[in-house]
Amino acid sequence: MTKKLVVLISGNGSNLQAILDACQNGELNCEVVAVVANKANAYGLERARKFNIPTIIKVPSPGQSRQEYDKELAQEILVFQPDWIILAGWMRLLSNTFLNYFTDKIINLHPALPGMFPGTRAIAEAFAAFQQGDIDHTGVMVHFVPDEGVDTGPAITQETVPIYADDTLETLTARVHEIEHRLLIITLKDL
Repeated sequence: MTKKLVVLISGNGSNLQAILDACQNGELNCEVVAVVANKANAYGLERARKFNIPTIIKVPSPGQSRQEYDKELAQEILVFQPDWIILAGWMRLLSNTFLNYFTDKIINLHPALPGMFPGTRAIAEAFAAFQQGDIDHTGVMVHFVPDEGVDTGPAITQETVPIYADDTLETLTARVHEIEHRLLIITLKDL
């Protein structure tokens, strides 16, 4: 049975593109039924439009609480009856107001290993730690989002990413993104 995915993005949407490509070439038995962005200029919206996928632009209103925003967001997504909600570069914390609508259905992709470098600057923080001699690798994980914790949900899959002496932040970032794309597809296939 084809699984219905709703993908939440905030920017470029390269992980969304990996999902779309895998669905199109038959690698994934999934259909992206909607793409949601919290920024009107997110390039990932254009990627979705090229595949004729419905898009939702959900920018927070001035003064709107997280809970109000998340309730509205959940109600818009419920219409699509997703099997999975994929946070693929979604740069906004979701409250329990949202999470309670989709228990055990939300998956996040994070460019670090469990317990390391939570938040939006994970790759830069890993690179800085490497330069200080504290680590020799970072990683990528795909994890469930059961609560409001930042990148703390139980890992589904993970992969170590070595950091090399001649790496720059840019080369490390590119390598991490390549692994993200692959690991996300592997995880979705397994689910």
